[in-house]
Amino acid sequence: MKTNITGGLIGLIILLNSFPESLKAQNIIGSWQLVKQTNCISDEIEAESDDEAELVAEMKSMSGPAAKVVQFKKKGMGEESTRILNRKRSASPRNFLYRFDGETLMILDKRSQTLTHTYSVERFSGDSLIVSNANRPCETRIFLKIKDGKSN
Repeated sequence: MKTNITGGLIGLIILLNSFPESLKAQNIIGSWQLVKQTNCISDEIEAESDDEAELVAEMKSMSGPAAKVVQFKKKGMGEESTRILNRKRSASPRNFLYRFDGETLMILDKRSQTLTHTYSVERFSGDSLIVSNANRPCETRIFLKIKDGKSN
């Protein structure tokens, strides 16, 4: 009898330890709006005069007024309004495959399902996601979750 209780407790502990990872993977599903993006060049540019500061501000504002949205769907499918995460040119540039484990966001090629981009997750909560390019940590993207009435 004691062996069955101990075995059951060990099984429960293993189940509880694996549960948060599966929960994290499901929470990314939904629509996320890019609210801030930094790159390595903008971090290195420091304006020495007012004219240079104005030029840097103008360059940063050239992204356009349209909202940049990434939608993570079930079964590892994703769609983006403009190229935000997936910069590879393909027949369908707005659709992509992804894998998310709570610590890493991996973008995959749709045909070969090979890894094309890797992002380290700096922060992840129910309403915000901050990722940085694994190869260039100075490239950071900050997303906020969009509340919508549709289920994905």
